[in-house]
Amino acid sequence: MTPQAVLEIIDQARRKEARTGNFLRQMREKAASLPASVVIEGYQPALSLFQFAVEYIEMAPRLIECVEACAREAGKAELFEPFVTSATRYFTQPSILLVRYDGLDGLLIRAYLCHRLMEEMYENNRCTRVSDLVDIEATRANILVHQLIGEPFANELDDAITVTVLQIAGTPDYYELNLDPFVELFNNSAWNWMRQYWENLLVRNHIHFSLGSGLL
Repeated sequence: MTPQAVLEIIDQARRKEARTGNFLRQMREKAASLPASVVIEGYQPALSLFQFAVEYIEMAPRLIECVEACAREAGKAELFEPFVTSATRYFTQPSILLVRYDGLDGLLIRAYLCHRLMEEMYENNRCTRVSDLVDIEATRANILVHQLIGEPFANELDDAITVTVLQIAGTPDYYELNLDPFVELFNNSAWNWMRQYWENLLVRNHIHFSLGSGLL
C-alpha cells in the first residue's frame, strides 16, 4: 500500500463526515474542555479544531512520501523502510485496537501515530536530532492532538510508539549512523513547503499555546 492509498482512505472519511457531521460534533465537545493553555481565537473554536485536525490528518501521507523520497535519494531506503511501512500500516492495516475507530476520529488517531513515529525516528539518531527537521510547531501540533484524543488512551498510543521505535532503531549503532545525506535532502528547498506548512498549521487555524503553558 502506498501514500496514495492513504489519501484515498482519508477522502472516504471526509465524504462520510459530510453526511454525518460526527467529527465536528466531537470537536465542539473538545473545544469546551481543552486546558487553559490552548487558546482558540475567533467565535467558532469547533471549526478551527476541525480544520486543524483535517489538515493534520492530510499531512500524514505527505510526510510518509517525503521521508520515503528523501531516503531513496540519499541511498538510505532500506534503513527508513521499516518506519515508512509502519506509518503506512497505521492507516491501511490498523491494529485490532484501532479498528473500532472509524471516520475522521479514527484517522486522527492513525495520523497521530504516524507523526509521533516520525518524531521519535528523528530523536533516535544523532544527525537528525541536531538538525531542524522537526519544527517546534510540529511538536505543539502533536501535543494538541494528544489532548484531542484524550488520556489515558493517548498515553497508551505513545507507549506503543516507544515500543515500535525501540524495535526498529533502539540501538547505539542507529543513533550514531551518519544520516547527513538524508538531512541535507530533507532540508532542500523542494521540501520547504512542508516546513512552512507545519510552522503555520496552528496559526492559520487561530490556535496558539499561552505563555507559561504547562504543555509546552
